[in-house]
Amino acid sequence: MKKIMLVAACLALTSISMAQLKAKAVCPAFEIDILEGRVNNRFKANAGLGELKGVFPCYTSITGDTAKCGEAIYFKDKDITFFTNRDYIEIGEKFKGKMSIPLIGAARGSLFNTLGHPKMKDDTWDAFQTSYGTLVLHYNKANKVRLIQFSTRETSSLSLCEQ
Repeated sequence: MKKIMLVAACLALTSISMAQLKAKAVCPAFEIDILEGRVNNRFKANAGLGELKGVFPCYTSITGDTAKCGEAIYFKDKDITFFTNRDYIEIGEKFKGKMSIPLIGAARGSLFNTLGHPKMKDDTWDAFQTSYGTLVLHYNKANKVRLIQFSTRETSSLSLCEQ
């Protein structure tokens, strides 16, 4: 009887010991170089989904080609999204990371010395021609930057998603 109890206890402990702990995926901090159009000095806006998933495994969701905005990888907790089919990156007001030029919250008229004249403009956004493509800044009612989009494409071929 003691042997049966001992075997049963061993089997129970064996099944418990096989339980796996899984650590939460850890990402490197996001560092945005606005003038070079790069993330972490490595990725441009035309980076592929596979390479982004490998370096930044902490994404919150991914959409495929059939989604409204096409293939994209979202980091909602860090307020950054890579639209891989459309070759642009979107950075929101709650972005958690570093930027070479602190654009979020910057006043609309204060950017000329850094970015020059916009190539295109509207009442709520400005599009700047850059060495890598296009930088689009969206403004709130107080004319402060609330959203940044940068792309490897020129303004004539830019395809932004309206969500």
